[in-house]
Amino acid sequence: MSEKIYRDSVHNIIRLNTDTDEGKLLVRLIDTAEFQRLRRIKQLGLANFTYQGAEHSRFTHSLGALHLATRTLYKLQNTYQISDEARIAVRCAALLHDIGHGAFSHVIESVLNFHHEDFTVEAVLSDETEVGQTLKSFSQELPQNIANIIKGTFKPAALSQLVSSQLDVDRMDYLLRDSLMTGAKYGIYDLEWIIKSLEIDEENDRLYVSARGIYAVEDYLQARYYMFRQVYFHRTLRSAEVVLRSLFKRSLQLFSEGKEVWYAEKTPFAKILRGEKLTLNEHLQFDDSDVMFHIKQWQYSDDEILSDLAKRFLHRRLFKAFDLDMPDNEREDFLIKCREIVENGGFDSRFYFSEDTAGDVPYYFYTKEKTAPNKLIYVADGYSRPVIREISEISAAVRGLQKGYQIHRVCFPPEVKDEIAKLYHK
Repeated sequence: MSEKIYRDSVHNIIRLNTDTDEGKLLVRLIDTAEFQRLRRIKQLGLANFTYQGAEHSRFTHSLGALHLATRTLYKLQNTYQISDEARIAVRCAALLHDIGHGAFSHVIESVLNFHHEDFTVEAVLSDETEVGQTLKSFSQELPQNIANIIKGTFKPAALSQLVSSQLDVDRMDYLLRDSLMTGAKYGIYDLEWIIKSLEIDEENDRLYVSARGIYAVEDYLQARYYMFRQVYFHRTLRSAEVVLRSLFKRSLQLFSEGKEVWYAEKTPFAKILRGEKLTLNEHLQFDDSDVMFHIKQWQYSDDEILSDLAKRFLHRRLFKAFDLDMPDNEREDFLIKCREIVENGGFDSRFYFSEDTAGDVPYYFYTKEKTAPNKLIYVADGYSRPVIREISEISAAVRGLQKGYQIHRVCFPPEVKDEIAKLYHK
C-alpha cells in the first residue's frame, strides 16, 4: 500500500492511503496554499505568553481532527451504512474546518469582528482558491457538502455532528493537543473509549454514546471545563490579548484621525486600518507574521501610546489582571476608582484599562440551555433496554458543570497595581 505519513505529537502517526482517489484528494488538500497557511497561525493564539511550549499551529490540529474523523468513521462503518460521498465529505470537512481562521486564532476575530466559519465556507466554495478548485475537480457536489457540514445543515445530521457538535473531532483533538503542548494535564481524557462508544441513533439522525461510554464523556467534559479555567482563561494569556486589542484600537484611532501609523503598502493591513472588511483573498493572505511585523514597526512610532503598547507586547511586559471577587453592588464604584487611579498614573484609560469577562470566547462550557438541539450530547441510559437522553439528564457530574464558570477581571498597567490592591483591601 502506498501511503503518506505525518508524524504527530498527539496521535503519533497519521496515515493517508494514496492508492485511492480519496487519499490522493486529502494529500492534495493538505498541500494547498490555504491549508499550508495554517502553519503560520498559532492554535492557541497568545497562550505561549503563559505556556512557553504552546507554539503549535492550526495546521497540526487540523491534521489531528482529520485523523479522529477517519478513525470514528471506520468504527461506525462496521455497524451503519455510510455512503462513500458522505464519508469523503466528513473527512474533508474535518481537515478544512479551520482554514478560515484569522491571525492568532480567536484574538483577531474578536478585534476585526468576523467569524472564521464564514471565511471557511467561502474558501471551500470559491473557484479562486486552491482548496475550492481541488474539491471541485474531485466532485462538483463535494464543496457544498463540506460547507453544509460546517454550517450544520448536512444530512445525515449524525455525520455532520462528527465535525460540528459538543462532542466532535475538533474539540476531542484540541483538548489533548493543547494539554500536551501547554504541559497542563487537565485536558487528558479517555479518547479511545469515546470512539469505541459512539453510535448513530438512526431513527432521530443523531450521534449518541452507548451506556458504557458515559463516564468517558463525563471525563471529557470535565477536562474541557478545567482547560478553560486553567488555560484558555488564564490571567496572563487574557492580559496579552487585552494589550493586543488596545494596540489595534489605538492604531485604528490614529489612522481615522489622519495621524501617521506605519503599515506595509499593498497589504491587507491598509484595509484593516481603514476599518474595511477584507475580501476572502486578502483574509487568506493575512496571518500571525503580518501582525507581528507591524507591531515590531509600531514600537518606533512617534505616538507614545502606540509605541509603549507595542513594546509591552513584544517584550511581555503585560498588564496585571485583577479578579473582582466582591459583591456585585460594590463593583461599579470600584471600577470607577480603578479607572481614576490609572488616569492619575499618567495612562489613558481607553487603552490601559479594560474589563475582561471572556465574552469573546466562542467555545464555552457545555450547558444544555445554551447549546443548539442538534449539537447536544446524547447518551444511552441503561443496557438491556436503553433510552437515549441528553447527558445532563442522567449525569450528576455533568449537571454540576452546567453553571459554567464566569470571570470578571480588570486589566491595567503593573505600575499602578499597588494602589489598586490597596483600594481593593480597604
